[in-house]
Amino acid sequence: MARSLVDVLSSHASARPDRTAYRFLATGECDGDVEELTYAGLDRRARAVGAYLQERGLAGARAMLLHPPGVEFVSGYMGCLAAGVVAVPSVPPQGRTQNLRTLSRMRRMIADADVKVILATREVIAALDAASGHFPELSSLLCVATEKIPDAAADAWREPDLGPDSVAFLQYTSGSTSAPRGVMVTHQNLMHNQVALTERMGHTAEALEEWGGELYVSWLPLYHDLGLIAPVLNNLYVGGTSTLFSPPHFLQKPSRWLKAISHYRPHTSGGPNFAYELCLRDASPEVLDGLDLSRWRVALNGAEPVRASTMRRFADTFASAGFRRESHFPCYGLAEATLMVTGSSVDRSPTLVDRSDVASMSGTAEDRELVSSGRPGIGISVVITDPERRVECPEGEVGEIWVAGESVTGGYWRNVRATREVFRASLEDGRDGFLRTGDLGFVRDGEVFVTGRLKDLLVIGGRNHYPQDLELTAETAHPGVRPGCVAAFSVDDGTAGEQPVLVAEVAPAAAHDSAGIRAAIRGAVGAAHGLSLRDVVLIDRGTIAKTSSGKIQRKVSRTAYLEGTLSVVDESGVGDGADLGGGSGAGGGADLEGGSGAGGGADLEGGSGVGDGGTARRVLSAP
Repeated sequence: MARSLVDVLSSHASARPDRTAYRFLATGECDGDVEELTYAGLDRRARAVGAYLQERGLAGARAMLLHPPGVEFVSGYMGCLAAGVVAVPSVPPQGRTQNLRTLSRMRRMIADADVKVILATREVIAALDAASGHFPELSSLLCVATEKIPDAAADAWREPDLGPDSVAFLQYTSGSTSAPRGVMVTHQNLMHNQVALTERMGHTAEALEEWGGELYVSWLPLYHDLGLIAPVLNNLYVGGTSTLFSPPHFLQKPSRWLKAISHYRPHTSGGPNFAYELCLRDASPEVLDGLDLSRWRVALNGAEPVRASTMRRFADTFASAGFRRESHFPCYGLAEATLMVTGSSVDRSPTLVDRSDVASMSGTAEDRELVSSGRPGIGISVVITDPERRVECPEGEVGEIWVAGESVTGGYWRNVRATREVFRASLEDGRDGFLRTGDLGFVRDGEVFVTGRLKDLLVIGGRNHYPQDLELTAETAHPGVRPGCVAAFSVDDGTAGEQPVLVAEVAPAAAHDSAGIRAAIRGAVGAAHGLSLRDVVLIDRGTIAKTSSGKIQRKVSRTAYLEGTLSVVDESGVGDGADLGGGSGAGGGADLEGGSGAGGGADLEGGSGVGDGGTARRVLSAP
């Protein structure tokens, strides 16, 4: 019985040493440079990195991973597990992503996790050296370029003393409503969630054989839980082949994702809802003519609200390329539960419910249908709860989603209070040990429907309004509003109580019509939701506050609005606020290493800072 993914890797290296575990498309194109790593090669590299860390007495310490997208990240991550070192994946400060916001986030994570060593590439370490003037403590931190560790180092590797409760890595949360925290994911959590993922997505031995081992294609960030635990770790768990490329290459040209799926014909691929929207905008006749998506069995959709309208239009648009609407696979999860909590059924169209049939849900929203996120995975239970009375809600009634099971992690790193509040919830009937997700939803016929965030809920005039509904209405009100780049929240005006505010990015070409855009948004929100907006603020492209996974940070946007630090556009489209490195820290958007800036959910390299303070570290040259 495998105790950890280290054992799983060793088993695959013996049984299928020459199978490609990962391939990386360096340019995002299938006919460009491709780097491959076999299971035997990965096992050797993991042991080499692991032995290097062991020899320096780092077992149990924290190692920050700052590799750019590529197979070297996988080697570094598995090297940490092989050494009994706690991995801390983070955003690499290189190229255009090296700005004060990214470096500040990294600096605070180093202090919060008490990081002892940085694992990266030569290029990233050079970038850190260049940034040491801003953050002197970086100059005293041990930095290791993992590609310089020789394979021969693997001979000195010793099997680590790992137990089921040993922490495998710290997954810093994306911080959609608060500063990110380090979630302690144990080896048992990882192994249990892999069972849930494998069962829900149909990654059986028979399916792997039928698909010739081709399991995933993914552009998702490797440092984020969705991009790490599914296409990287689940691929390793099952023993398949995963094709990876970078988020910027996807954002620059979304059709690259579909072309890679067409070329490698994997069983599974996916991303947040915005990714499907970007593909729809990139769906020219020339793109459609060159695609074959008939082998795409699981098109997972998670990490942000799943739109029924998006799924329907995607299925209709790409039907000519062989895409089946039964392939849509909405799912729900969070870092605090390792990753997956619920998932749809393979080869079955997702269940839809009209929101007007759900108590407390308005039927006037732009997207009238709610999408099921499927059923809980093996060994995971979900209870919809009234958090104030601590009682289970009747079927069909909206409440907070509480989760229990072996995938639920042990809590937040060195944060006893938050761990107690979030991970130790109990019901009035005596059931305890629940994770409070902060998400709202309901259960119908055993399927979970996610409706929004508890803390983001707007209560206006005694009625509940979901911010994502207002945001979607604003996005569709005028073509100048950038989809996925709108934040809705409420503020107390001191007289009429809480009143709604909308902050929206506008395309530079449309900024001259600011008055028309604001009027269109006000009219659309009034007609669809019966609300009079207190304010509509139009801001520059790439400045809406987003998390590392592309979720809107409404709380950050609200704070920036109240403090007057939003990057507001004037009639000529020139912003009068802060750039990505300053102001409220609410930068984001799609400008990633030359990205096109198109579409929402594109802040895949940033997120808000975590922790406080800094400590002195020691830097040694790489091996």
